[in-house]
This record gives sequence, C-alpha cells and structure tokens, in this order.
Amino acid sequence: MLQRMQPAGPAYSIRTPRLHVRCFDPRDAPALKQAIDASLEHLLPWLPWAREEPQSVEAKAEVLRRFRARFDLDKDWNYGIFDAAQTELVGGLGLHLRSGREARELGYWIAKAHAGQGLGSEAVAAIVRVGFEVEHLERMEIHCDEDNARSAALARKLGFHHDGTLRDRSERGDGSRGSRMVWSLLASEYESSPAARSECEAFDALGRKLLSRPAPAGARSRSAFR
Repeated sequence: MLQRMQPAGPAYSIRTPRLHVRCFDPRDAPALKQAIDASLEHLLPWLPWAREEPQSVEAKAEVLRRFRARFDLDKDWNYGIFDAAQTELVGGLGLHLRSGREARELGYWIAKAHAGQGLGSEAVAAIVRVGFEVEHLERMEIHCDEDNARSAALARKLGFHHDGTLRDRSERGDGSRGSRMVWSLLASEYESSPAARSECEAFDALGRKLLSRPAPAGARSRSAFR
C-alpha cells in the first residue's frame, strides 16, 4: 500500500491578498526584463547586479534557468513577485543560504511603477511566515545599505531588530561602497512580530497546501517554532 507523504517545503507558490509569489520559470524572462528595464535607475543605487543591465531576453532566460535549477536542488530560493492574476511581474524576492544552516538572508526588490504601495512588505511578511512555519528556521536576516531608507523601514515594520551596521561592507550598483545594516528576527521573537499575522497561503511543488491564513493570535502551536 502506498504511504501518503505529508507536504513539505520548500514553498513553490505563495498567495497573499494582492500578490502571487512563486518560483521563477524561464518563460518569465520577458516579464522580468520589462520590469528591470523600466526600473533600472530605481534599482541601480542598491543592487550590484543592476550594473549588468539591460540584458537580452535570452540572457534573462538563462538566468532564470539557473535560478530554477538551484531552487529545485534546495540551494537557493529566488521568487518572482506577480500581481494576483499573474499578469505582471512587480518584483523579486530571494531566500539565501548566506547566514548559516538554520538561517536565511532575505533579499527583495520592487519595480519602480509599484513602489510605495506596501507590496514589498506584503511579500516579505509572507516569506517570513514560510521561513519560520514551514522551514522551521532559527533566524531570518535582512541586509541593506544604510542609505536605503525604504528597506530599513520595511525591516523595522515587520519586527526585525537592527543588530548593527558594518562599515564599508555594502557594494552599490554604481561601484561605490557604503555601510551595511544587518537586521534579524529570531524564532523566539517571530510569534509576536507583525509578520506572523501575514495573510497568506503557501503550496509545495505538487500544489499541496503548506501554510494557511493565520490562526487567531496565540492559537499557534509552539512546536511550529522549534
């Protein structure tokens, strides 16, 4: 008799009230190119990879093939942030293995046309829930340039703590260097954070539900945060 397997991460698809966050597919290359090309001036001060833009749609497809391969092998998780109907790419989101075995570093960007609408906070709050409730992480981190006021405000809004600022550790898109702020949220702090109340659902590679919209405050099992 076949044994039914319990759904397990990683989350391939995450839905929030306004967004559909999912792993990239090479077929997203035209949408990714369009979003980056229209936002290049907006992204260049903070993201070193923006110096290599603009790229052809073929080059973007190769980038997304690598993203998908690393996602499937659990080496790195890069997501596209789409509107709820998946008609437009509005940004990107990453969960990276740079901070240790039981931790993840978060990276994100929002296209210029959609900045200032709270979409970054909505997407990041959802991935924080996934990190602690699906992946059972001990710590999640956000690193940003000290002059990137929007990223710092997002980290603060979701309950992350400013651990410190590292001098001359932030590489900017124009080739200059600045100081890097390090923000963290621990598993022991997560349940009382605004991120824990994020309205989202998450699904595995087979479309099985990993995460439902949040339970009432205090109703979550402590075992979810081990």
